[in-house]
Amino acid sequence: MSMTPPPPPQPGRTSAFVVYVLYLLSIPSAALFALVGVILALVSRDGASPFALSHLNDQIRIWFIAFWWNVALFLVGIVGWILTIVLIGFPILWIVGILWLGVMIWFTIKSFLGLLALLDNRMR
Repeated sequence: MSMTPPPPPQPGRTSAFVVYVLYLLSIPSAALFALVGVILALVSRDGASPFALSHLNDQIRIWFIAFWWNVALFLVGIVGWILTIVLIGFPILWIVGILWLGVMIWFTIKSFLGLLALLDNRMR
């Protein structure tokens, strides 16, 4: 069994790893760590190797997709809350809750798969 040597250090790889960990820890922190993670990803892009840059760009893309989905769901949730007066708001709030859960699950799975790709030296 031959052992392959570890890949040479690449600028930005550690930052990409830290951002993935922050994304995965964002669930118990009410997304505060995700905000710190995207700021770190934005700052770390300058000078990163192409490998790390692909991960950092993917992390930023994942965060912005989840962010805008949360904004849209929040706005629809406000409309649903107002419409609870006429009872149509309750199904709207239920659908918003299900979709919000789906966005959080998607964010977590994408972050976990990205971390696995980073550890396996695959570009995103």
